[in-house]
Amino acid sequence: MRILILGGGIASISLAKFIQQKKQIKQITILEKEEKVGGLLRSYEINKIFYDVGPHIIFSKNKKILKLILNILGKNKNSLKRSNKIIYDKNTLIKYPFENELYKLPKKDLQFALNKFLKNKFSKIAPKTMKDFFLKNFGEGIFKLYLGPYNNKIWKMNPSKLDTQMVERIPRPPNEDIIKSAKGIITEGYKHQLYFHYPKKGGIESLFTAFKSKLNSKVKILTSTKLMSIKTKNKKYLIKTNKGIFNYDKIFSTIPLNEFYKYLEKNDKIKKISRSLQYNSIIIAMFNIKGNIAGKNFALMVPNKNIIFHRISKLDFLGKNYSLKGSTTFQIEITFKKNSKIGKMNNQQLFNRIYEGLKKLNFVNKKKDINFKSIKKFKYAYVIYNLNHRKNVDMLLNYYEKKGFDFLGRWGSWEYLNSDQVIAQAYEKARKFLI
Repeated sequence: MRILILGGGIASISLAKFIQQKKQIKQITILEKEEKVGGLLRSYEINKIFYDVGPHIIFSKNKKILKLILNILGKNKNSLKRSNKIIYDKNTLIKYPFENELYKLPKKDLQFALNKFLKNKFSKIAPKTMKDFFLKNFGEGIFKLYLGPYNNKIWKMNPSKLDTQMVERIPRPPNEDIIKSAKGIITEGYKHQLYFHYPKKGGIESLFTAFKSKLNSKVKILTSTKLMSIKTKNKKYLIKTNKGIFNYDKIFSTIPLNEFYKYLEKNDKIKKISRSLQYNSIIIAMFNIKGNIAGKNFALMVPNKNIIFHRISKLDFLGKNYSLKGSTTFQIEITFKKNSKIGKMNNQQLFNRIYEGLKKLNFVNKKKDINFKSIKKFKYAYVIYNLNHRKNVDMLLNYYEKKGFDFLGRWGSWEYLNSDQVIAQAYEKARKFLI
């Protein structure tokens, strides 16, 4: 068999690793349109500091997958304990999750959060939207003070327009924990990802590279190769690319599901559904600033609507290889939609807005405090779980799978999957394929 995998991210590389052992497979080709593989597990270097496409951590509830990942990564890993904060205002840092340190809120806000949680008029609703879910499980106070503004900022949509798929795994905090939190008694609350791992050096791309190094001679990676069309003939797939026409027995796709229709015979219904799928793009900025800023914390959530970024990560937290003496290195995230005001900003405009935000947080006093910076944009970052997501995605996948195509990865399956979940998905796809 000749296998084609579309896209060159961790989904493709891990799938290739898992199926390359099958004796009947003659060749596995990974086709990537960009010059370099890596997908969302890419890292970039500036002045010997590596930063990623967003803050990645290595963690999994799937112990088998976590063990596999850590074995592949080898000695290049640090073990870390989460220290994330919410910047409620420039003088107040609240431990993440928000409900863990309610006592730090101004008295009026504290009473609002506590009373609306304990006497929750939404507690018996059946949640259909993200907003419903938050109101039911956290009350109107915590929703209005943090969960609403922060999620609206990330998704660039009101949580009432999103379904519950992103948040269903979040547990409702017990009443006693909320009461303790209001009194200043420390509770840990949501322990998901409390402990995690990260490469000692090289950024998250080190994990991708470690997987890639496990591929055998059966696997061929073609970069700068653009897919033009897919046709079926005599139970084989004819693939037209900018580098020629090839035939394969099986196709796995990790490329964005909303674009797959472009390569097949015209189908107006499938085209319409595909174009209705929503996503957010992202701007990743890396700023190195004079001084030791933001304490011993990693991720800092910023719900303030007047600050352009929603989260900053202090890379120094990840170890000495991500830190320069006498300075702090921040990785900064800004989500945006195509053709939006933010999406149309050039790098200088973005720099000015980021600087303004850092100044409001007292992280800089003047532009000379910034030693160096880098700004990059990425088209595909976050899957949007709008109210039609499940129906539309299932319809597309069912249609394509009847034609023999298989989909995986965050964009292939159009699900908000972390890298461990993508690797687990690839493992399951391979297991079923190898039966």
